[in-house]
Amino acid sequence: MTDTPEYTPPKVWTWNKASGGQFANINRPIAGPTHEKELPVGRHPLQLYSLGTPNGVKVTIMLEELLALGHKGAEYDAWLIKIGDGEQFGSGFVDVNPNSKIPALLDRSGPKPIRVFESGSILFYLAEKFGEFLPRDPATRAECMSWLFWQMGSAPYLGGGFGHFYAYAPTKNEYAIDRFAMEVKRQLDVLDRRLAEVAYLAGNDYTVADMAVWPWYGGLAKGWQYGAGEFLDVQSYENVQRWAETIFQRPTVQRGRMVNRTSGEPSSQLRERHDASDFEKKTQDKLEAAS
Repeated sequence: MTDTPEYTPPKVWTWNKASGGQFANINRPIAGPTHEKELPVGRHPLQLYSLGTPNGVKVTIMLEELLALGHKGAEYDAWLIKIGDGEQFGSGFVDVNPNSKIPALLDRSGPKPIRVFESGSILFYLAEKFGEFLPRDPATRAECMSWLFWQMGSAPYLGGGFGHFYAYAPTKNEYAIDRFAMEVKRQLDVLDRRLAEVAYLAGNDYTVADMAVWPWYGGLAKGWQYGAGEFLDVQSYENVQRWAETIFQRPTVQRGRMVNRTSGEPSSQLRERHDASDFEKKTQDKLEAAS
């Protein structure tokens, strides 16, 4: 592993698009739309605009869990937002999420559409709306919310920090990789110690906290994130491994992982979801076979 040459920051930073590596075409230091584009709207109460990244998967898992419990109002259309093509900077998407990040949700079930952005906020909104996966006992609810917000604050170190420098940066920077690997290992230890005490993060029951944490840290434990399982010795976190596998076995989780997915086996990709039957009829392998 080689380090980058010594760098002296200028007095005033200026944007050099060429320094952005493989993400140079979608990262910029300003907000707002880059082009006019309306968002599509389907027939269901909930319109989700997303991509099958860990943050997107949180929401599709939640929606599939709600549908499995019989909440017909949780029916949704999941529209694919190709962030590599900059679709998150279209005017319609920016209207739903001014931060131009997936996922973004539009609830059209009431007299006036309600926008919800940030994945943790969407989970909380849906949990309150349908009265599921959010404990009522004050102490357990507080524990659940603490772990939900723990994920929101911690995952950037895993994704934007470790994942970026380990897997995506144009050059391997030993200091950056070591710094973020240390933090991710610390976070895994936090989870492992908690899960030595309880079945799920808030206690005995599966909640929105698990739905938020699992796509990131469960995915890491399962070896799906950045090809870094061996590097981070994820198998040594036995309690995280048990928890990750338990959640992975839920059919709702397996369906949620398929929605808006654009990588992996074609049979595991349901790039857009507009009906429950799409899981059987419109996965990418079936669409390719029919074309």
